[in-house]
Amino acid sequence: LCRSRSLQTPANILIINLAISDFLMSITQSPVFFTNSLHKHWIFGEKGCELYAFCGALFGITSMITLMAIALDRYFVITKPLASVGVTSMKKALIILVGVWLYSLAWSLPPFFGWSAYVPEGLLTSCSWDYMTFTPSVRAYTMLLFCFVFFIPLIAIIYSYVFIFEAIKKANKSVQTFGCKHGNKEFQKQYQRMKNEWKMAKIALIVILLYVISWSPYSVVALVAFAGYSHVLTPFTNSIPAVIAKASVIHNPIIYAITHPKYR
Repeated sequence: LCRSRSLQTPANILIINLAISDFLMSITQSPVFFTNSLHKHWIFGEKGCELYAFCGALFGITSMITLMAIALDRYFVITKPLASVGVTSMKKALIILVGVWLYSLAWSLPPFFGWSAYVPEGLLTSCSWDYMTFTPSVRAYTMLLFCFVFFIPLIAIIYSYVFIFEAIKKANKSVQTFGCKHGNKEFQKQYQRMKNEWKMAKIALIVILLYVISWSPYSVVALVAFAGYSHVLTPFTNSIPAVIAKASVIHNPIIYAITHPKYR
């Protein structure tokens, strides 16, 4: 990024932030999980459990909120190209990133202060927030967590892409009825720019879909416990969704490396 000026854009700053949060998730979760799996139980003590779960929460939430920011950035660039000029400058992109990390931190810290807790989960080879205890405090944290770090960002992402699809459809119709007929070079140039933005949006959409698919089973397990049916969950059914969710960090570098030569 530092060497290539063509990559120094607000959109790419968001993608770099996603790569950083994914990398930090990977190095803080995978080695610990693998070591505990070899021992078949948690071996790093209570403080280690809390730190592990906190890192998983912080970097997982950061990735989700960054994906929302990427979707909204594509929305403004594609659906409101003139209005978006200057809206996502490098300075504003950096401010957005600071906001993303502070927001994620705000939702990751409460278990340290008695609102829910970070505890071993499933087969006791990993830790997470306590979604199994059926108390008002724990249930409130679980519901608010899912509303503000999963469901609302997901709605924002869906909203963004619905209007992105609409904008692309209108642009296609316009270029067919006006651009090609009159040979307007400026129009063709604008259309080509939108096509490039759409290509970037499609890559982001694939990343977002894989992320949501990866975290959905984990969400379902937590919501089953939230509803008071934790007795139907086994250590195995708790652990597998957690592994799938945290393995989601491997998708993004593969997708960007395959689809975008500059990122490669």
